[in-house]
Amino acid sequence: MMDIECFPAVRPILLAEDSDADVELMLAALEMNGVRNPVVVARDGQDALDFLRCKGRWADREPVPPAFVILDLKMPRVDGLDVLKGIRDSALLHHIPVVVLTASRHERDLARAYEHGVNAYVVKPIEFAEFTRTVKDIARIWAVLNVLPPAEPDASA
Repeated sequence: MMDIECFPAVRPILLAEDSDADVELMLAALEMNGVRNPVVVARDGQDALDFLRCKGRWADREPVPPAFVILDLKMPRVDGLDVLKGIRDSALLHHIPVVVLTASRHERDLARAYEHGVNAYVVKPIEFAEFTRTVKDIARIWAVLNVLPPAEPDASA
């Protein structure tokens, strides 16, 4: 039987999104659905990678991996597919679940996201009620139901 103390405190959700409107909608939808995880917003792909790697403005943060990443594809500086590739190519980050939430319905984007190891690819709904339900479903699966490995490897194993 696993002792409850082995589970980490609530991990943050990393939201990598450059659209102010989409960030506000996402934060509102998470709050409306009772999601308790703190949300860290990265406004471009480089900022998302810096957060994950504890670099740049994130150099002093506690190096706890997020519960999951919500990733837009079309972002400045570093696009979402390159962020996904950076996550999957890292021995320290590769296990973090990544959900692409994007307006892109292009088959090429979908195929490339799965080639790079995305856990889920969701097209952003336009209607607010549907968007809210979608965010609720994403958060329920990845922040509530999904079981994550420990934040730090168990040295006694």
